[in-house]
Amino acid sequence: MKRFGLFLIAAALGFGACTPNNVKDAKEWQQHFVKHKLEGCFMVFDNGQGTFRVYNIERAKERFTPAGAFEPFLSITGLQTGAISDTNMITAGEPFRQAFRNSSLPAFQEVARTIGKDTLQRWMDTVGFGNHKISRVDTFWLDNSLQISPDEMLGFTKQLYFNQLPYQRRAQELTAGLMIMEQTDKYIFAWKAGEGKSGSKRIGWMTGWIEENRHPSFFVLNFETEDPAAELKSLGMELTRNILISEGFYKGEK
Repeated sequence: MKRFGLFLIAAALGFGACTPNNVKDAKEWQQHFVKHKLEGCFMVFDNGQGTFRVYNIERAKERFTPAGAFEPFLSITGLQTGAISDTNMITAGEPFRQAFRNSSLPAFQEVARTIGKDTLQRWMDTVGFGNHKISRVDTFWLDNSLQISPDEMLGFTKQLYFNQLPYQRRAQELTAGLMIMEQTDKYIFAWKAGEGKSGSKRIGWMTGWIEENRHPSFFVLNFETEDPAAELKSLGMELTRNILISEGFYKGEK
């Protein structure tokens, strides 16, 4: 069983159980969360340097419902098993590529039912995705049975980018391509958002990478609020962009 957590792997390899020497605490990012009265964490892994900047390391090790951030896993497994023939396949009334961009719940529920519970369980066990627990086949990533930590999510995203997951290369490359939302002459910005619930708390996710000069840096955002009116996707995008901008991204200089 594979364990995707990058920070925890670093600790296990002897970098130090509390403060591995490749992890730096980014306390200044707290201002972005305080502004909106949010509890959360943010991680950035610079692949070239092999270093992390992390705000709220303890939360980064906690597991939460992945909600829409699980959709890359469903996509890659669907492509691997044939439940999704290609990204133009019509799923719940629209091309899968568009369903992915829109985070269409009916489309992903259809994909999950087509893959089937037993097959999904085998792939989650093989990959070691979070706690790999399934309740109902078309709701388990939403109902708090499946949970994953931000640390583990970052590791999964990194291995997807580098075709290091135990899937066919085609399935990984197509899924990674679906995550690319912006592409300019200076950067490629790829991400997937998620919105879930845990009791009275609403859980938000953003996971992906930003690539400049063929140099990828991977990020994950996880946060929570009890405000029923909060626009989680907009908040997630604002926090992610503002933190990445503060780190010098989007200029094509990384």
